[in-house]
Amino acid sequence: MSSHHDDHHDDHHHAPDGRGRALRLGVGGPVGSGKTALVAALCRTLGASLSLGVVTNDIYTTEDADFLRGAGVLDEERILAVETGCCPHTAIRDDIAANLDAVETLEHRFGPLDVVIVESGGDNLTATFSRGLADRQIFVLDVSGGDKVPRKGGPGVTAADLLVVNKTDLASMVGADLGVMARDAAAVRGERPVLFTSIRQDPEAGDVAGWVAEQVRAWSHAHPAALS
Repeated sequence: MSSHHDDHHDDHHHAPDGRGRALRLGVGGPVGSGKTALVAALCRTLGASLSLGVVTNDIYTTEDADFLRGAGVLDEERILAVETGCCPHTAIRDDIAANLDAVETLEHRFGPLDVVIVESGGDNLTATFSRGLADRQIFVLDVSGGDKVPRKGGPGVTAADLLVVNKTDLASMVGADLGVMARDAAAVRGERPVLFTSIRQDPEAGDVAGWVAEQVRAWSHAHPAALS
């Protein structure tokens, strides 16, 4: 962990046990699976009831942050971009300092926040977030990769707190069997939840937003703000 934490040891946002700080939600998945569209949907749906911040990751651009700002789903200043300059999983799992800096910048500027969403750059099925960066993780697949993808497993698919299978509206076009995907996902994930969605058909991503809202409620109950 980077040494900048020492500068803020009295700030409850930085308490090691999470007391008083926002839930940090990682959103990962392959390129084109719909991560940015999902983040936009969550901001659109939850922005009226929760105080949000977003950190996006791209290798050499700020494209995802620019998309979110252009979509108008959140105040532009609440969206920060990290240019990783390396494989996406490195910045969310191995060297998380730049992302932590961005998260903490948002918390200082706009806190107290309820949730900060950290969107990974597009990566493969092995991508997971360090628990030092994300308290909860969503992994996004899409059906255009074929119905065999969930049974391939990988840490992203098997270990994420929520697996989202997106673009269900394309299933018939690509010959993907959603029933097979649901069965295989359950086989590799056990009791961990799986949600099927189409952001195109449900721009509010209602089921996913409901799950996120419940995680925020549970987090704030378990990590109340320190008494001043």
